Amino acid sequence: MSDRPHPASPAASDRHKPPAPGPTRTTGPTPRVSVSPAPGAQFPPPRRPADLPSTHTTLICVALPGLAISTEQGQLTGRGLEGFYRAGRRVLSRCQVRVAGREPLPVQARMTSADSARFLGTVRTSPHVGPDPDVLVERIRHADGTERITLHSAAVRPLRLPVEVALGTDLADLGAIAAGGPGPELPASVHDSGLRWSSPLGNASVTADPPPADALASAGLLRWELVMPPGGSASVELRVHPDRAGPVRAVGRAATSPLAPARAMGDDHRAQHLMRTSIEDLQALLLRDPAHPADTHLAAGAPWRCGLSPADALAAARMTLPLGTRLAAGTLRTLARTQLQSSGPQSGMIPGPRRDAGTHLPPSCTGTEATLLFPVLLAEARRWGLSEVETEEFLPAAERCLTWLRNTVGDALYLCDPQPGGPQRCETQAHAHRAALLGADLLDTCGRPGGAALRHWAQQLRAAFREDFWIDDLGGGRPAAARAPDGRPVPHLGAAAAHLLDTGLLGGGELASGLLDKVQTEQLARLLGGPAMDSGWGLRGLGAKEAGYNPFGHRGGAVRTQETAVAVAGLAAAGYEKQAASLLRGTLAAAEAFGHRLPEMYAGEQRTDGSAPVPHPAACRPAATAAAAGVMLLTTLAGIRPDAPAGTVTLRPVRGAPLGEIVLTGLRIAGAPFSVRVSRLGLAMVEEAADGLQLGV
Repeated sequence: MSDRPHPASPAASDRHKPPAPGPTRTTGPTPRVSVSPAPGAQFPPPRRPADLPSTHTTLICVALPGLAISTEQGQLTGRGLEGFYRAGRRVLSRCQVRVAGREPLPVQARMTSADSARFLGTVRTSPHVGPDPDVLVERIRHADGTERITLHSAAVRPLRLPVEVALGTDLADLGAIAAGGPGPELPASVHDSGLRWSSPLGNASVTADPPPADALASAGLLRWELVMPPGGSASVELRVHPDRAGPVRAVGRAATSPLAPARAMGDDHRAQHLMRTSIEDLQALLLRDPAHPADTHLAAGAPWRCGLSPADALAAARMTLPLGTRLAAGTLRTLARTQLQSSGPQSGMIPGPRRDAGTHLPPSCTGTEATLLFPVLLAEARRWGLSEVETEEFLPAAERCLTWLRNTVGDALYLCDPQPGGPQRCETQAHAHRAALLGADLLDTCGRPGGAALRHWAQQLRAAFREDFWIDDLGGGRPAAARAPDGRPVPHLGAAAAHLLDTGLLGGGELASGLLDKVQTEQLARLLGGPAMDSGWGLRGLGAKEAGYNPFGHRGGAVRTQETAVAVAGLAAAGYEKQAASLLRGTLAAAEAFGHRLPEMYAGEQRTDGSAPVPHPAACRPAATAAAAGVMLLTTLAGIRPDAPAGTVTLRPVRGAPLGEIVLTGLRIAGAPFSVRVSRLGLAMVEEAADGLQLGV
């Protein structure tokens, strides 16, 4: 939940309060442009919000627009976030099973896929049978609003068991639940083969198969008498849905999913599990633009941010380019429709809400990040095989983004964030520099003017940045996190500096120039790989020795999965494989502890022998950027740099082979399957590729 939007007015800024209605809608509201204060204005301290309901102990089944959130007990009690959701509304909050008058004793709960969970409980039907239970209660719960309850008998005699399911709901909005005010449970009425609830907010019903023998509306109770022979089973299936609506039709379960079903195999079994789970989570977070159903994009994450977050959607689409370009195309097309085209200083910007930046800096503007990411994603998607027709379609929007960049910078060198009068952030300059170089390359190859001016500005930015943003010290120096409006450097070291290593892909498998020179890059690699930044589980958001460090600070010390992946890829590309391998292994160890479903962030506590990564109680899990980071981490090992228009692909594998041999199959380049093997010696070999695709040097 870290990148939650901020209100447009800084005076109304509430750093941790979840937005409404953004996180409760499957498509999210049209983002607002971040409005900045006048130069010299002071940012007021944020108000203290109420605590959010905990998510780190819950099992979250996702198939947007559907969610099912449960504790490991299996029973839905209506407390906290528990319940079935559709489009951000809780359509069922309580679903409690009793067998022979007793609640099953919970013995196991686990996710079986991104959209389903399995709960096991036991019941002793008689106190005279000894300590062994003779009935196993299995519950399979799906995000689409279905639950199957199966009783398995181990008794030596036939059983006739009364089964009761107590149901209830408040039809509350997820935002209200997060704020601690869901409201009372609604009265039920008997409806069809189940129960129904109504309120001004909407309607919901539960139907059962087989129909119950008895339905008590006043108690919200359905009853059956199930008969089982020795060793037999009996089942009841519940279907939860808004009134007169069927089960959720999840975008990610369609046959036309934009993501290729890639696989990772090799010496380290964790790679296989991480790739599979990451793709499952990405599928579960897919959304379709209701007005343009052919266009899909990723929601930011569950449960807090189930709508469109432009910067996250673009970043995740970029990290998943090895799975094909269709998600990139849908994301670009969706966001091009939101681009501001009226006259004024924000013309050409892709709007986005404010984002908290931690204790040292005021909130940043995700619209700035999205606007700079748009031309980068287009340029790189073209290298991965986006068609020339689609490239031409998106080119006008990319040109407007680049025009906004040049107009906003004006006669200055640096891009303020937020504008005007905000600080000059280190990562914003990195994003702007990358957008200028990749944008110039895109304009040149498409025969459009403006490339030369962008390159000239980028060259000037590089020369000045290496002086203005570098702080010399006895340890070898460090990049400044930002420059204040008066020019003073903000000296703290954080994970945002990793974006300086993410320079972007040009033609022929070459990477764009970076803002740092070789000596500065080497020093940054040393810092990112040092104990202050590398927690052993991934890259801390803020160095452990910095003032204000908080291992749970979502911008102040917690490990952010996306930035860790950016650091791994950037370090590997720059040749600092030791540091990259350490961060990679730490993240894979964390992924294993989290069941291979990486959260967007987790605590930056130092790893020790026998320890485990500490979850962040408010993190989204799954999250689009975290799931996409899983794909990026593994494909980085092969160093795949395609140039589909030129018909070539260059491989720059991590020579140290930190995971041993790994085989990546089912990737996509130029719309065709692509497979690559990296040996234990760090040598890469293409095993499957499009016809005519040549290996570059």
